[in-house]
Amino acid sequence: MSAKGNPYENAVAERINGILKEEFLLEDTFPSLKDARSAAKDAIRIYNQERPHLSLEMKKPDEVYQQGRRAA
Repeated sequence: MSAKGNPYENAVAERINGILKEEFLLEDTFPSLKDARSAAKDAIRIYNQERPHLSLEMKKPDEVYQQGRRAA
């Protein structure tokens, strides 16, 4: 869901959901809720800590976040 008055946030959320489903196979059926949660956790960790993003000049989201915190 997006914040009230900002419909563009939903597009970003849908893009991330699509990446998680396609690249990390999170649309598959899992044998248990525990397995599904574990797969989602791993995918999110990889997405934020290991996967370079073109929109971030091939940096990882955690790198950009940490740089912003140091600059503040």
